[in-house]
Amino acid sequence: MSDSLKEKTIKGVVWSGLERFSTAGVNFIIGLIIARILSPDEYGIIAMLAIFMAISQSIIDSGFSNALIRKNDRKEIDFSTTLYFNVVISTLIYGILYLISPFIASFYGIQELESIIKVVGTTLIWGALSIVQQSILTINVDFKTQMIVSLFAAILSGIIGIIMAMSGYGVWALVGQMVTVSIFRTIALWLVAKWRPITGFSKESFKNLFGYGSKILMAGILETIYRNLYSIIIGKYYQANALGLYHRGEQFASYAASNITGVIQRVTFPVMSSLQDDTEMLNKAFIKTLRTTCFFVFPIMTYLFMVSEPLVKLILTDKWIGCVPIIQILCISYMWYPVHILNLNILQVSGRSDLFFKIEVIKKIIGLAILFGSLPFGIIIMCWGRVLYCGLELFINMYYTNHIVKTSCIQQLRHTIPFLLYCIVITIAATLFQPYISSDILKLFINFIFIVLVWLLVVQRIENLYIRDFLLILNRK
Repeated sequence: MSDSLKEKTIKGVVWSGLERFSTAGVNFIIGLIIARILSPDEYGIIAMLAIFMAISQSIIDSGFSNALIRKNDRKEIDFSTTLYFNVVISTLIYGILYLISPFIASFYGIQELESIIKVVGTTLIWGALSIVQQSILTINVDFKTQMIVSLFAAILSGIIGIIMAMSGYGVWALVGQMVTVSIFRTIALWLVAKWRPITGFSKESFKNLFGYGSKILMAGILETIYRNLYSIIIGKYYQANALGLYHRGEQFASYAASNITGVIQRVTFPVMSSLQDDTEMLNKAFIKTLRTTCFFVFPIMTYLFMVSEPLVKLILTDKWIGCVPIIQILCISYMWYPVHILNLNILQVSGRSDLFFKIEVIKKIIGLAILFGSLPFGIIIMCWGRVLYCGLELFINMYYTNHIVKTSCIQQLRHTIPFLLYCIVITIAATLFQPYISSDILKLFINFIFIVLVWLLVVQRIENLYIRDFLLILNRK
C-alpha cells in the first residue's frame, strides 16, 4: 500500500472512529438515561418494529450506496438517479407500512403499535433524502464532516427524547428521538454537502447500479430478516419484558464490535475498491486490516464479558439484571463479527455481488434451522444458537474469500486465533481474583487496567502489529 494511500486510510480511520464512537457514545448515554426512566416493556414495543424498519431501509438503499462508492467511473447522472429512485421507493414503502400497520399491531396484540409505525415510518423518507450526500462524503473519506453532522443530530434528538421521557410520554419518547434524529441528520447533510441534483433519472445508470446493488440488496434483506427474526419470535412467543431484556442485551454486546467494525469497513471499502485490480496489494491490505481490527475488538469484548454484571447494575439498575447472561453469550458471537464483515467486504470490493448473495442464502438456511431448533429451549439456548451459527458462518465466508485474495481459512485463523487465546488466558486470570473484589466500581476499574496493561505490554509486542503506522502518521499530523 502506498504511503499516500496508507495516510489517507489512517486519517479516515481516525475521523471515522471519532464519528462513530462520539455519536454512539452520546446515543449510549442518552439511551441509559431514558432506560432508567422507561421499562423493558416499552423498549420491547420499539424492538418489535425493528425488522420492518430494517427491511424497508435495505430496500430503499438497494445497494446503491455501495455501488456508487465502488464505481471508479461514477458520473453526476449516477448520483441523481440514486436520489430519485430512493425518494420514490421510500414513499411507496412508507405507504405500504401505513396500510399494514393495523395488521402488525394485531399480530403482536398491542394496538398502540399501529400509530407508532405510522410515525416512525416517516424516517424512511428522511433517510432516503440523504443517502447520496453521505455516499459522497464516504467516497471522499470525509468522516470529519460526518462526525459533526451525526453529533449535532444525536445531541438534539437525545435532548428531545429525555425531555419526553421525563414528561411521562413513555414509549413515545423513543419514537420522538428516532424521528427527530433522522430529520436533523438529513437537513444537516444537505447543508454541509455541496451536491445538488442537476440532472434527471437515467435508465442506463439505474441498470448499471442496480445490476451490482440488487445482489447486495437481496443479501442484505436476508441478513436483516435473520437478525430481526429473533425479536419477532421472542416478541410473539414470550412477553414484551423478555424482548426488552434481549434487545438491551444485544445492544450492549454489539456496541463495541459493530462500531469498530463499522469504522474499519467504511474506510477500507473505498480504499480497497481502489485496489480491486491489484490482488497482491488487496491481500496485504486485507491481512493488515484483519489483524488490527482483531487487536482492538477482542480485548474489548473480553472486558465486557467479564464486567457485564457490575456494569448493568451500575448503569441500568437491578431491573435489567436479566440481560447479563444474554450479554455474555452474545459477546462470544460479536467478538468474531469484524472477521465476518471484512471477509464479506472483499467479495463486494471484487464485484462478486452474485457470490455474496449465494453464500448468504446458504448461511441463512443453516441459521434458520438453528433458530427454530433452539426455540423450544428458551432465550438463553437461542443465544447459544447464535454463537454456533457465527462459527459456521465464519468458515463459509473464509472459504469463499480465499477465491478472491488467496488467503485460506487456515491462514486467516493463524492471524486471529492467537488473539482469542490471549483473551481466554486473561479471562481465567481475572476470574481468580474477581471474588475478592466487593465493589462493582472497583471491578470495572481493576479489570480495565489489567486487560489494558496485558494487551499493550505483552500482546502488542508478541504480535508485532502495525499500530506504529497509525502513531507515526498521527504524530506528523
